[in-house]
Amino acid sequence: MELNNNYFLLRHGQTIYQKNGIKVNYPAGSDPTLSITPEGEEMIKKVAEDLKSENISMIFSSPALRTKQSAEIAAKILGVKEINYDSRLADINMGVFAGKTHKEYEDFFLSKMERFEKKPEGGENWTDILARLGSFLNDVEKKYKGEIILVVSHADPLWLLAGLLKGFKKNEEFFASRKAGDNLYPDVGELIRV
Repeated sequence: MELNNNYFLLRHGQTIYQKNGIKVNYPAGSDPTLSITPEGEEMIKKVAEDLKSENISMIFSSPALRTKQSAEIAAKILGVKEINYDSRLADINMGVFAGKTHKEYEDFFLSKMERFEKKPEGGENWTDILARLGSFLNDVEKKYKGEIILVVSHADPLWLLAGLLKGFKKNEEFFASRKAGDNLYPDVGELIRV
């Protein structure tokens, strides 16, 4: 896919769960009042300062509180007046595993590759996320040209979006990028330059 715009992908700043090493699945379709920590704010400020020279012209963000807060911090530093919130950038919906431990969710799958096809009741798989991200990307590419865009979202969606931007077509390409030297899977407050 020939891109009309340039993209930078930013995972939200650290939350209290991440600070304390708590792995829990957020309730499906909800927006827990889960703010980023002061350390998370500093992470985002540092990334935004580093991005100033890139002349970011637009910001798109997941509507979750932690991504909104991160996008607002970045927008202020970067001088971007408007943030476009898009539900297609939301985190993965874990269905019946929402509110349960991450281990329970992990144990549902025989392998990580299975996450492309198998999904929990009421939830999504990686193929579902790719479909909504593909729709987002197609809409942005049709509507805008020559923009330098910052996308603020969550780990799985950003990793998959990075793969789409790199032109990946096969599940194996996406999965390999998660653990290869060209790791496209972001940590909290981490920027991916695509």
